Amino acid sequence: VQLQASGGGLVQAGDSLRLSCAASGRTISSYAMGWFRQAPGKEREFVAAVSRSGSTAYADSVKGRFTISGDNAKNTLYLQMNSLKAEDTAVYYCAADPDHYSRRPLRTAEYEYGCWGQGTQVTVSS
Repeated sequence: VQLQASGGGLVQAGDSLRLSCAASGRTISSYAMGWFRQAPGKEREFVAAVSRSGSTAYADSVKGRFTISGDNAKNTLYLQMNSLKAEDTAVYYCAADPDHYSRRPLRTAEYEYGCWGQGTQVTVSS
């Protein structure tokens, strides 16, 4: 599985942005996926995850503002980000677990993913 993230950009606080993660190879419905982000000078952190059955999980910092979803026909994972804040500024990475490294339905830790996209920059100006 190869992942290609896109959709980042420069926006104002309060704006919305949708990130995409196009997957090649197996259909995304056959494995868990997630989004992580890394702000300058900080470690990469969990943002959102979706299980094979469609269950979702979010970091407290984005709950109620971000929505993770997938389109099986396009084999693409999305992250809809609303009400963006300056603290959301980061490089966003999509991740997948096609080899089922983890047994947990929802993967929220980096080590649970074996496949990563290249990252897309999101900058929110206040």
